[in-house]
Amino acid sequence: MAFKAASLIMAPDGDPTRHKATIKTDKLELTAVVVELMNFDQAVDVCKDLVQNQGVQSLSLCPGFTHEAVARIKNAVGEGVAVHVARGDIPSNQVIGEILTREGWLPKGP
Repeated sequence: MAFKAASLIMAPDGDPTRHKATIKTDKLELTAVVVELMNFDQAVDVCKDLVQNQGVQSLSLCPGFTHEAVARIKNAVGEGVAVHVARGDIPSNQVIGEILTREGWLPKGP
């Protein structure tokens, strides 16, 4: 049996019905799903589906997930599923902030 993991990433135009891919080896099944930016209700639903219908055992969430959203996902999927959150250091967060602002994800400063 393969270890089943999934990674959720948010994007302004994320649509989990269209933006989803799975890579399979003999020992690993890794699914990447893009959800709409800050749509935590959608993210909870996607995670529940991944666990209940696809047997995912481990979820990795991008740094944009708030503590509250992480807690909602953890409560929705239950105790038997690992939930991880990527977090960066201050220099890395600044780099990402500049890139996302330049690409139109975030409003430009004053």
